[in-house]
Amino acid sequence: MPDKVKTKLDKSGEVKAFSQTSMANNHAVIDYCRTSMAALSGSTAGILGLPTLYGFAFYGVSVFALWLMMLWKAGVNWKKYFGSRQHLLTNGFFGQMFTYVLFWTFLYGMVHVY
Repeated sequence: MPDKVKTKLDKSGEVKAFSQTSMANNHAVIDYCRTSMAALSGSTAGILGLPTLYGFAFYGVSVFALWLMMLWKAGVNWKKYFGSRQHLLTNGFFGQMFTYVLFWTFLYGMVHVY
């Protein structure tokens, strides 16, 4: 499949070229990281026995920490790899929450209920 190179106009009026295939690959890697983070932090919250609001606050802190780590890893040239920082933070937030809740309730039940 040939790689399509698209262009967009920057705020400064400069034309920037980017590879659509590379951007899709970057987002697939980020989605994998988010799924792994949701499973790991959900397991941690379940083992720690975090109740309702504390558990959801732990998810929010985990998502924010992952976002900061991704920006740190991308460095100052994060625009080279991703479209926007806000999209990087909010994309998949509720989708991965289901994975988090699944692992959270399962491990909470296994450790603290049975």
